[in-house]
Amino acid sequence: MARAARSRTPHPGIPQTLLLRLLPTWLDGVRTLPRAVRRDYRSRRTPPTATLIEPPHAYAHPSPTTTLLDGAPRRPLHSALGLIAVTVLGAWLGLLLIGSSHAPVGPMDTTMALRPSLTGGTRINVSPLGDLELSSHYGPVRLDVDVDRLDPVRSQALVDHPERFSGLQAEVTRDVTRGAVGLALHSCVAVASGATALGLAVYRRPRRALAAGGLALALLAASAGTAYATWNPRSVLEPKFSGLLSSAPSVVGNARNIVSEFNVYQKELARLVTNVTKLYDATSTLPTYQPDPTTIRVLHVSDIHLNPGSWQIIASLVKQYRINVIIDTGDTMDHGSVAENHFLDPVSTLGAPYVWVRGNHDSRSTQKYLTGRKRVTVLDNGKVTRIAGVRIAGVGDPQFTPDRSVVAAGEPAERTAGGRLADALRTQRLAGTPVDIALAHNPTAATEADGLAPLALAGHLHHREITTLPQGTRLMVEGSTGGGGLRAVQNKKPAPVQASVLYLDRTTKRLQAWDEITLGGLGLSRAEVSRHLPRENQPGATPSPSGSPHPPGPSSGPSSGPSSGPSSGPSSGLRSHPVRGSSGSPG
Repeated sequence: MARAARSRTPHPGIPQTLLLRLLPTWLDGVRTLPRAVRRDYRSRRTPPTATLIEPPHAYAHPSPTTTLLDGAPRRPLHSALGLIAVTVLGAWLGLLLIGSSHAPVGPMDTTMALRPSLTGGTRINVSPLGDLELSSHYGPVRLDVDVDRLDPVRSQALVDHPERFSGLQAEVTRDVTRGAVGLALHSCVAVASGATALGLAVYRRPRRALAAGGLALALLAASAGTAYATWNPRSVLEPKFSGLLSSAPSVVGNARNIVSEFNVYQKELARLVTNVTKLYDATSTLPTYQPDPTTIRVLHVSDIHLNPGSWQIIASLVKQYRINVIIDTGDTMDHGSVAENHFLDPVSTLGAPYVWVRGNHDSRSTQKYLTGRKRVTVLDNGKVTRIAGVRIAGVGDPQFTPDRSVVAAGEPAERTAGGRLADALRTQRLAGTPVDIALAHNPTAATEADGLAPLALAGHLHHREITTLPQGTRLMVEGSTGGGGLRAVQNKKPAPVQASVLYLDRTTKRLQAWDEITLGGLGLSRAEVSRHLPRENQPGATPSPSGSPHPPGPSSGPSSGPSSGPSSGPSSGLRSHPVRGSSGSPG
């Protein structure tokens, strides 16, 4: 008991009250020990310093570059450009990945999508026939419509019940409207998602990513507004078809029907769908291309230059388009030698009457050889012929340039020859039998027919030029139907093979429409058909009097060169430029 009592007794040398006072102080020192250690550690390190640097006269001359506390400059312009680049790239990727929309259009299943483009327009892919391109609008986006397949159930219903074709226009209009709304929603989601995802990956900041998504929607809305403001429903009148040449007339349709039956864009779209449906229908006989009984079809060729493949092309066009008369504006030969004459033998077997005028590469021997051939009419010195109801007059080229022993007389000789043609045209007009088409090889000679015939045809330039002369005559210069002939291998890029089909009214003999046919040159196989209408034949236009040439002014169609893209402009106005004639061979 005494040992236990001693263990609880405080140290005999330290009073109890002093221990009670020192205990709290000791406990406070223990608690503050980590804090002291941290202070000692920090005292041994040099803290980072940050200085806000202001240039001299900062308030008097503010700088677009702000320096942060860490010394890194921020450039607002660079930041904005970077955000725009991320937005555009993300929106484009979104359109490519998830921007397409599947929609039924009549009996077909289609895929609609918006794609970035510099020129806008609409592309309808009708595989395996090719593409239909329409200049429907201008803007940074293009509408792509791919015909995926023909639904067998819906197409068979149309075959079994042909009367349903009458209601197909309204059905197609509803389907297209519904598909356009779905495409708009898909496109909004696609551009917003793509831009936001890419912004998040680049900036790793949600606010910047959302800003990119909002900016993408604004860009899409601006593109849609531009397309709406430039919308051209009449673009379907002048489609451009690329692909299988033999299918082009059936898809594009009949020129006379387009002129007389055009009403609104939806009806023409339904017409295209109807034609494609018939082409795809394997369970019934495909309809042949029926020529309009009131339309005269003229095939204009020129500058064959000894290309043997041209005869096969011409024969194919004659059969496909039901051509009534072929007009050749010269340079069928290259040197005009007697040895070349047998090259002309196929002209009697092409399936249509052949009207020919001499070019500067065709000799008198060439003209004499053709004069006696069956179904061939040679025109010279203003001679007039009447074929398929059309009165045609022509003059041969006065120069034979392959003969180097004779100095070329130049344009004065061409104008003199054109003067002989003009005299013949005046004589025919005074006799009450005006000429419908005037022919010459060189455009310089053809211009002398201005005001004396509604239409003049020429060649020589190896590319297309279409212009309206001051007195109202439309001059149409054809490209090389032989692709430059032997010259096709001289240039790096092969020259295209070009020909045109002219549609003339059977009563007035006026030009109703024309198709420009362009084939790939040597070693190429692509075919393009582009349809054009004169301005006076546009819907709602007042036709010109039948007793005089077309009034002066622009008309529709391209002014030069082969058709390589969709027709331009809402009204497709013809751009006039001077006729270039020369005494020698072009190029």
